[in-house]
Amino acid sequence: MLTIKQILVPTDFGEPADAAMTYGRELAGRFGARLHVLHVADDIAITPFGSESYTTAANLQQELEEVARVRLNELVIDNDRSGPLSRAVVITSSTPALAIVDYAKDNAIDLIVMGTHGRGAIAHLLLGSVAERVCRLASCPVLTVRHPEREFVRPDTLVPVAREETPV
Repeated sequence: MLTIKQILVPTDFGEPADAAMTYGRELAGRFGARLHVLHVADDIAITPFGSESYTTAANLQQELEEVARVRLNELVIDNDRSGPLSRAVVITSSTPALAIVDYAKDNAIDLIVMGTHGRGAIAHLLLGSVAERVCRLASCPVLTVRHPEREFVRPDTLVPVAREETPV
């Protein structure tokens, strides 16, 4: 039996991540799972040029994280509070894929649902792919969603269908 109790949706607040959020919310609702929404904030490098630089970098880091928290809360809180039980988390890291995989492992995530940009071969070669690294490194299944997504999430799509067994 497939048991999904913890679903992770990493977000960079882009359109592919929004599409993944749609899938994640729907799956969490259907399975009665807890939805974890994670943003990996860039780790701002601290320069060794005096204490003023350190203070400025620390303040900038705090601002980035606070803005991300506000945006995450907007994503997870429904106006009518009818959505799945959710947890919004901001982590600071210079390697988003590893941060996502570590979070999934530490929180017993059963499924990661994440957006992918669907870049061409040359752009992919030059830029790499966080989604690809997560797929390779995660210990749980990863569902990747491209934007624009296929019309998969519809109100009646995930309703279990009972099939009659036909004798052979």
